[in-house]
Amino acid sequence: MIILGLDPGTATTGYGLVEKINGDCSLVDFGIIETSRDLEAGARLNIIETALEKIIKKYQPDTAAVEKLFFHRNVTTAMKVSEARGVLINTLAKMNISTHEYTPLQIKQAVTGSGASPKKEVQKMVGLLLKLKETPKPDDAADGLAIAICCGHSLRIEAINKV
Repeated sequence: MIILGLDPGTATTGYGLVEKINGDCSLVDFGIIETSRDLEAGARLNIIETALEKIIKKYQPDTAAVEKLFFHRNVTTAMKVSEARGVLINTLAKMNISTHEYTPLQIKQAVTGSGASPKKEVQKMVGLLLKLKETPKPDDAADGLAIAICCGHSLRIEAINKV
């Protein structure tokens, strides 16, 4: 099963793809979708949609996960992230990809075992879980991988609970 994890943002959207086989996740790919701050909002959101469509067509993920906007101190930033989330979720729906949503707390717990883990610890654990030589960079891409790993663990737990 190929899982696509998405860390939404208007300037930078991180993505990570993992393959889940027998409960273990292995790296498929990761990266970022960047937009220029000089562009209008609609143009930036269109770039995100087009890039996500290309990623989906290339890797054919079975499911996807998007980070939930849990809380944000800056309302303007929260609105922009929400717009990017909407584009991601809508694009996934248009392409018939089932979508799961996880809070930062759930992602941290799934990857490190603690919802209080700092960002650097989460990123280090992503590298360890995927048996990478280095921590994935940039941070947004590492976050996309963490979201995909969280989804893989959550789907496994859901399957066990159904038995």
